[in-house]
Amino acid sequence: MKSLCFLFLFIICLSFSSVLAQQIDEPYNQKIKEFTTDQRFLPSSVLDLVNDPKIPSPLKQFGQIIGAPGTLHRTADIYGYFQKLAQSSPNIVTEQIGTTEENRPIQMAVIANAATIKKLDHYKKQLALLADPRKVSPADVQKIVGDSKVVYFLNGGMHASETGSPEMLMELAYRLVTGQADEIKAIRDNLIVIINPVSEPDGWDKMVDWYYRYTKKRKDFEDGMPASPPYWGKYVFHDNNRDGLQASQAITKSIFKAYFDWHPTVMLDLHESVPLLYISTGTGPYSEAVDPVAIGEWQIMADHDMTTLAAQGLPGVFNWAFYDGWFPGYGIWVANNHNSVGRFYETFGNAGANTFMRDLANAKFAGDNVTSREWYRPYPATEKVYWSFRNNINYMQAGVLASLGYAAANSKLLLKNFYTKSLNNLNKAAKENPKAFVIGKDQRDPAMAAYLVNQLRTQGIEVHKAESGKNQGDYVVVLNQPYRNLAVSLLTKQNYPKEAKFPPYDAIAWTLQYLNGVTVTQQDTLKYDFADLKMLTSDAKFEGKIEGEGSHYVLNYKAQNTVLPAAYWAKSQNANAKTIVLDAKTTLEGRKDTLAQGAVVFTGITADQAKQAAAKFGFDLIPTKNLPTVKQHEVSLPRVAIYHTWYQTQDEGWSRYTFEQRGIPYTSIHKDHLKKGNLRSQFDVILIPRVGGTGATFLHEVDSKFGSMPYTKTTEFPSHGAPDATDDMTGGPGFEGVAELKKFVDAGGVLISLDNSSSIMSDLGIVRELRRYESPTLFHPGSIVQVKARNRNHPIMYGYPEVFHVFKGQGPLLQTEKRDRDMMLMQYGTKPLKEEEEYKGLVMGMPDKKEVKDAKPATPKADPPYVLSGMVRNEQTIIGHGGIFNVPVGKGQVVAFTFDPLHRYLNHHDAPMLWNAILNWNALR
Repeated sequence: MKSLCFLFLFIICLSFSSVLAQQIDEPYNQKIKEFTTDQRFLPSSVLDLVNDPKIPSPLKQFGQIIGAPGTLHRTADIYGYFQKLAQSSPNIVTEQIGTTEENRPIQMAVIANAATIKKLDHYKKQLALLADPRKVSPADVQKIVGDSKVVYFLNGGMHASETGSPEMLMELAYRLVTGQADEIKAIRDNLIVIINPVSEPDGWDKMVDWYYRYTKKRKDFEDGMPASPPYWGKYVFHDNNRDGLQASQAITKSIFKAYFDWHPTVMLDLHESVPLLYISTGTGPYSEAVDPVAIGEWQIMADHDMTTLAAQGLPGVFNWAFYDGWFPGYGIWVANNHNSVGRFYETFGNAGANTFMRDLANAKFAGDNVTSREWYRPYPATEKVYWSFRNNINYMQAGVLASLGYAAANSKLLLKNFYTKSLNNLNKAAKENPKAFVIGKDQRDPAMAAYLVNQLRTQGIEVHKAESGKNQGDYVVVLNQPYRNLAVSLLTKQNYPKEAKFPPYDAIAWTLQYLNGVTVTQQDTLKYDFADLKMLTSDAKFEGKIEGEGSHYVLNYKAQNTVLPAAYWAKSQNANAKTIVLDAKTTLEGRKDTLAQGAVVFTGITADQAKQAAAKFGFDLIPTKNLPTVKQHEVSLPRVAIYHTWYQTQDEGWSRYTFEQRGIPYTSIHKDHLKKGNLRSQFDVILIPRVGGTGATFLHEVDSKFGSMPYTKTTEFPSHGAPDATDDMTGGPGFEGVAELKKFVDAGGVLISLDNSSSIMSDLGIVRELRRYESPTLFHPGSIVQVKARNRNHPIMYGYPEVFHVFKGQGPLLQTEKRDRDMMLMQYGTKPLKEEEEYKGLVMGMPDKKEVKDAKPATPKADPPYVLSGMVRNEQTIIGHGGIFNVPVGKGQVVAFTFDPLHRYLNHHDAPMLWNAILNWNALR
């Protein structure tokens, strides 16, 4: 009897304990309601968190709920909370997937029911099978699908000033781990949810420090104060979401690692920019590489999410009218590129945790104001909204819960679609051409060919190498593989439609062989014996060789990317090292080959150092006993500075990254250095990377009305002061700083400006011979276009043929007076400006001069196309205008590029023109 009573009491206690465990956290509910500014902004799905006695809610952990006014949490606190959840619940584990450039960990959490957590490795293997139908018998597909789980990847904190997602994802994790509502249990039972809460920890910590240091006190969102710190990552700002082709930054590498470890079925990236919630589908045109199944999934999932939120009464939710769906280089497009579903949200953020009155009157997308009711926005917001941080949290979390709910209810369909998209790639490979791409062993720059091979492998594309046979040494991309569509997209021309109704969201061309200067051919019938091919399992590397004898080592220069760093390296290894540039064609004794103008001679180094250089920098060297006697100049290795503003560091960061990857030494400078003057005694070359704005923007930078704004590391703000520091970000260089920049050039320095910065230098009067050229009808989104060297004998053009290509975006143009056109080293297109065409008509006052009529050829020769990949509207308005100008100023030079040869670490083919300008800095006249 006693034992029965004890059992009864035990059951009662268990039941009571279960009830306690699932009590609604009413104080949390009340705070959510308090911090939400309008009942219409409060979806029911974000209420009713449970009060679990063993697992800490955000309120218990931090003393405040998520979305509390004035509160943001640093990365260590966010990771600490996820680790606390993992210690308290069997439904979550954490793991590190990367380390940032500033040595912070990148951690993610994995959430599912306890049984699933114990079998994570099993589910990884299952999805890897579905990702590659070659490994699966069609008869086994249904069985594998039945024994697989959808992996749903949520990415937060990519852009530091978009502050909602790292906070929201903590609350969401607690809800998914503890909730017992049917819809939450369905998510936990049917999905594996991966949360990457802070995908850019370096930027996030800088932003949190910025908020507490400067912007928490803001009262007006439109006050003009910088909403975020000048730096996010060590190198890259907003472009950390444009690194999906290069995979150069730690944030991208970690996302790629997570993708190839897990093969997530769906990836959802959480952003903030437009009111009140945009769910990605895009207006089109859609990338031709995206499977129609995926495009259908975009629409279905967006409509489901929008409908679910409409049912909860949320205004301002829309799809379609923002973004396009063309460019494959966004971080989360690793999913779309590899047969998963890549999506994103844009909620309405305040760049912090403040509440602001926000005016939507001028917000338009796809031609419609956001307050208009449309088929894609059935319930618009009012013209003004009083918007809180918690409102943003509500919208984002409700959307994510809706999307997770769809995936949980349709998991088998999503898994089958994932397999089908992979299978479709194989079917296309069998039925359509090409069958293969070939990267031949004979290349202008073999090191870049190896780099291209490795970039393809980074994308999961299989590359073989011919280990034997007549084409031994070639790399071959056989297209019978699951990522066939991606390979075709990366290695063929992009044909963006000129008739597209809305402007593209980003660049529209990315043909990798053009961007890298590598020759790639297509084969419609594979001409290699499979017995000769071996799949690469590690990175390709080209090591140059030296054949022959001699104490001078000659490089037949063809605009290889590694010559400038090799010159610095040689000098660092041997004080006697010299680099000499040959300014005329020549031949070497005992050799028939002609060296092109611009050939480089390394001398004063040992034979062993020459071998090291050839191997390290990836070029062949020709030893010779006698130094060529043609016209030449010795390189004086310059002291290089890279200038940055405090209002925009995006492209300066890419420049620093490129210099460091290449091994080119530099000093980072800013307005304070200009104001101090004495620049010429410190530097020979100053590079001003692309920066936005006008001359006035450059002159004044951050408005001094905000008072002194230090960007320094302190105990209170430990993430600031990196990668550069100043006691005051405001005021810009001013007239005195710009005057010092002009003095630098006048005294013999070389100033190199890129893209819009060249127009700024013209605005400021540093280079008077250049003026802005307005072409209002020209529309030139990032495309690969033909250009022509107007002076191939100039050192900046060494290594390039007369006609070649560059990547150019929608930047401003410059022009000189006709009398100064010799300053134009390179032009867009191959035809001259109309005003430069020779006049062949009659001349009044010269009666003996006859009109000259050109003989018409039997078959008129067609002009080469201007656009090689992408699209340009009204291209006739740019053809003949200058791409590079070399302008003498005082004793120095201004070299002005009207495009960016260091664009996002992508257009490596173009960069050697900049390297040429630096290497030959004292021989540019």
